[in-house]
Amino acid sequence: MTTPPDDVNLIGRRTAQRATVLQALIEARGFVGARTLHASLEEAGSHIGLSTVYRTLGALAAADRADVVRTRVGERLFRHRPAAEHRHYLLCRDCGLGMPIDAEDVESWAERITSASGFAEVEHTVELTGVCPDCRTE
Repeated sequence: MTTPPDDVNLIGRRTAQRATVLQALIEARGFVGARTLHASLEEAGSHIGLSTVYRTLGALAAADRADVVRTRVGERLFRHRPAAEHRHYLLCRDCGLGMPIDAEDVESWAERITSASGFAEVEHTVELTGVCPDCRTE
């Protein structure tokens, strides 16, 4: 199991626990919550605290190495982002499938609003949720 060294180095002191959490996030299929990731780590025999998982995921998101979406109930779900590029997703409310989307219109709109408002360092979050084709047929 190898961990991209730059990702761990971006989030502070390099520790085995952070590297393990990062590797588990990379190997997770789609978006995953901190508790689910923690449970899978425990099941695999890793003794990493839930707070370490939360802190590591938060640090990865702050370093632009994890995408974050929210569920209907407000839980944050994370997915590893191998590059710092900003992305948007269409997320299935039933199975959690996250599909990257072309969000050029959203980005253009955000740039126009930023320019017209005089604000600086504007960030945005766009959540698109629905039911994927597989879940619709079940």
